[in-house]
Amino acid sequence: MQVWGTFVVTLATLMVVTVDAKIYERCELARRLEKAGLNGFKGYTVGDWLCVAHYESGFDTSFVDHNPDGSSEYGIFQLNSAWWCNNGITPTQNLCHVNCNDLLNLQILDDIMCAKRVVTLHKSMNAWDSWSRHCSGHDLSEWLKGCEVHLKKDPGDTDW
Repeated sequence: MQVWGTFVVTLATLMVVTVDAKIYERCELARRLEKAGLNGFKGYTVGDWLCVAHYESGFDTSFVDHNPDGSSEYGIFQLNSAWWCNNGITPTQNLCHVNCNDLLNLQILDDIMCAKRVVTLHKSMNAWDSWSRHCSGHDLSEWLKGCEVHLKKDPGDTDW
């Protein structure tokens, strides 16, 4: 009977974790990113951010990828545990001062704030190989088609 109780508690815990995660629809994520101030941030558009999120996580807030060096990448923007967040396992700089597991839920404001920090410290989106390969220099307006969000580039934007 005790084994059954442990099983039920474990299952309930897993269900809570999965309920708090989300795979965003493209336009829904576009609106969230725009509302959070990413449209025009450091000269990048919501199209840039959607492109990165698509290639990094498939818009999945719960996505975790493990790297050969022992670090892991977390959340919708795949923020690395060696640099940006603390997973309690990997030695880390934790430059965003956040627990990596906090990047795995549907509340993406902490992911966005950390992504802004990445772009600010790197002075570009080149920290994401996927951006360099799939997004940089491409027409990103397709990412916003039908979303009622418009590309905005403001190279003078220095807020974060």
